[in-house]
Amino acid sequence: MTPDNLNTAAATNAITYLMRNYVAYNAWANTTLINWLRTYPEEVLEQEVRSSFSGIKQTVLHIWQTQAYWLSVIKKEAFEPEHEFKGTIEDAFATLIKQSEEFAAYLDQMTTQSIEENNLVVNPWFNCDFANFEYIQQVMNHSTYHRGQITTISHHLGLSGAPMTDYNYYNIYGKKKEN
Repeated sequence: MTPDNLNTAAATNAITYLMRNYVAYNAWANTTLINWLRTYPEEVLEQEVRSSFSGIKQTVLHIWQTQAYWLSVIKKEAFEPEHEFKGTIEDAFATLIKQSEEFAAYLDQMTTQSIEENNLVVNPWFNCDFANFEYIQQVMNHSTYHRGQITTISHHLGLSGAPMTDYNYYNIYGKKKEN
């Protein structure tokens, strides 16, 4: 979904509008951060630091895997995790952007009813039965949290000038205005 295809809040259910806007924001924020990171040499971006993940690449892969998991939940499809990613950091960047766009495109075609319907999740860590919009909110918040970690890791690597990726910034400057 592209931001200019987003329905206005007046034309659709508020939850549907918010979820579509939030996944479009997530795709924009991931792309914005990745495009900034691409301005630095791969050898700098591959350096390890002390953090919850050992570096930028590992954090990007975690964001992608988590988004992929929750999208599979929402789609009610089996999830097959990537156990050992062998690609470059650029491959990880491209994969996260593609997955974020896929998530947004899927939400764009969901109905209000499917966004609001409950969805039972049973896995080894927890069981829950929440509305899909709560899972969407969870994963988008999760991605935001880890984008913040990437910014902190970047500062530890001596990188500066991380882009603003706040939700309000996206709403004001990031998405295309509707006519």
